[in-house]
Amino acid sequence: ALLQGDSGFKPAHPAATNPVLRSPARPEGRVWIEDASAAATVDLANAAYGLMLRTLAYAYAVPAGDVRKRVMMQMAMGLMHAITPLAEAAARMPVGPSNPGCNAGMSFTTLRDSAALPAGAAADQLVRERLREFAVGAADIAALSPRHARAATLFAQLVPQFESQLPEAQPAPAPVAATAPVAAATAVAATAAPLPAVEIVASESIEIHYRGQRCIHARHCVTAAPTVFLANVQGPWIHPETMPVERLVDVAHGCPSGAINYRRLDGQPEEPVPPVNLATIREAGPLAVHADMLLDGNPVGYRATLCRCGASKHKPFCDGMHKEIDFSASGEPATQGTTALAHRDGALRIDPQANGPLSVAGNLEIVSGTGRIVARVTAARLCRCGGSQNKPFCDGTHARIGFRTD
Repeated sequence: ALLQGDSGFKPAHPAATNPVLRSPARPEGRVWIEDASAAATVDLANAAYGLMLRTLAYAYAVPAGDVRKRVMMQMAMGLMHAITPLAEAAARMPVGPSNPGCNAGMSFTTLRDSAALPAGAAADQLVRERLREFAVGAADIAALSPRHARAATLFAQLVPQFESQLPEAQPAPAPVAATAPVAAATAVAATAAPLPAVEIVASESIEIHYRGQRCIHARHCVTAAPTVFLANVQGPWIHPETMPVERLVDVAHGCPSGAINYRRLDGQPEEPVPPVNLATIREAGPLAVHADMLLDGNPVGYRATLCRCGASKHKPFCDGMHKEIDFSASGEPATQGTTALAHRDGALRIDPQANGPLSVAGNLEIVSGTGRIVARVTAARLCRCGGSQNKPFCDGTHARIGFRTD
C-alpha cells in the first residue's frame, strides 16, 4: 500500500547479505566491504557476537549456584544490547565503490569456536580482555554517528560491570592501542553513572553533603530537623550548627534517597554499613534501598531511591516524576515464597540493563511499605519500566512497550 502511494518509498536499507571484510578471491556474487569505517563497524559487531555466543554457552555450562552463571548471562545480554546500534549503523553505511547502492550489514561471522570456555579464571581473563578490546575499538569509531557513540558507551560500561562482579580476579592489562582511543574509552566509562553536584555545608562537628538530583522530597529532614533544613527560603538553607551532631546524624540516616549524607569532623565514626540489605517498596513510588550499593560497579552510598515508574529523568534514581504521571503501583504486593538468607548484609550490585530492568545481585530482603517481607533474594530483576504485572519484579513488559533507557 505504501509503494502504491509513493513509488519512491524504500521499506528497508539496501544492506548486503553476508558481506565479506576482505577482497574475495572470487568476487562474483560476493559483496566486499571496501569502506574502512563500515568494515570496522561490522568487524567489531561480529567479534562481539562471537563473544556473546561463548558467554551464553558458558552460562548454561556451569552449575546452578556458581556466580559465573549469572555474570556470564549478564555479559551475554549486555553484548546483545551493544551489538544492536552497531548493526543498525552498518546497515546505513555504503560498502564502497565496487557495489554502488549497496550498504553494509552484519554477517554474524564468528572466529574459531562458539562453544563454552572451560570454567574458571582463564575464562574470566579472556572475557575481560575481549571486553576491554571492544571498548577501545568502539571508542575509536564513536565519532562516526550517534549509534556508534551509543555502542561505545555500552561497551565501556560492560568493562567495570564485569570486573566488579568478579572481585577475586586481577584486572587485565589494557590492550595495545593508540593513546586517543584508550583515553576515549576511559572517559566514557568514567561518565557512565555520574553523581550529581554536591552542596556542602559544615559546622565545627559535621559536614552535611546534599545531592539535589537524588532528593525525592520525602520531607523527613525539614520535619525532623526544621532548624537545620529550612524549607522554601532564599539563600542559605542548611544550618548544621543548630542541632546536636548525634541527633543530626540520625536525621541524615532517615533520608531514604541518600540526598543527605555527612562527614564527621569530630573524630567519631561515620555512617555504619547496613546490617541488613533492604529494598522498601514505596506506594506508587520508587524502591528505597538501604545497602552497601555498587551501581554499575561504582559505590553510591548506603541509601538510594530507584525509579520504578519509568519516567525519571535521572535514572536509575527517582526524581519524583511518578507524581507527575500519576504512577499507580502497590506498596503492598503479595508475599512470595521466601527462605531465610544465610547472610543478610554484604555488597549489593545493581546493574541497570539497557532498555530493561535493574539486575540485582547480593543478599536482599524486599519489604512492603509497612515492613512486611515480600521476598528474600540473592539475585533478581526488578521492574523499572512501570509496566510489569508482577511488580516489583520484571515480567518482560519493557520489551513489549518499547521502554528505552540506559
